[in-house]
Amino acid sequence: MKIRTILTDNGKEFTDQVFGQEPKDATGSHEFDALCQALGIEHRLTKPKSPRTNGMVERFNGRLAQILRTHHFQSSLDLKTTLHRYAWLYNEHHPQKSLNHQTPLQALKTWQQSHPHLFQKAVRNHAGPDS
Repeated sequence: MKIRTILTDNGKEFTDQVFGQEPKDATGSHEFDALCQALGIEHRLTKPKSPRTNGMVERFNGRLAQILRTHHFQSSLDLKTTLHRYAWLYNEHHPQKSLNHQTPLQALKTWQQSHPHLFQKAVRNHAGPDS
C-alpha cells in the first residue's frame, strides 16, 4: 500500500505557512514538505482554526492537556504510568462516534479483519506514546 496523500494541521512541524496579520502561503521548502515530495506524497493542510477537521486528535490532546494541568506528578515514573493508563483507557474503553461507536482498538481490529493484507502484525494495545 502506498500513501498518496497526508493531511496535517498547520503546525510549524509540518509547514512554514504563516498566519497572522497577513497570511503567507507555504513555500514548499519545509523539511516535511520536502520529504513528502521526495516520497511522492501530496501534503495537504487543514483549514486554519478548524479543529473539526482533526477533531479526534484535538479532543485527545485536550483531555491529555487537562490531565497534565490538574495532576501533580511525584516523579517521571508517575507521569509515565499516568500517560500509559490514559492511553490504555482511551484506546480500549472510550468509544468514538466517528468510529461507529467503537473504541479505537476495536475499530483497528475490525479494519484488520477486513483488510488483513495491510497488516504485518496482530493489532494489540501498546499503550503509551510511540510504543
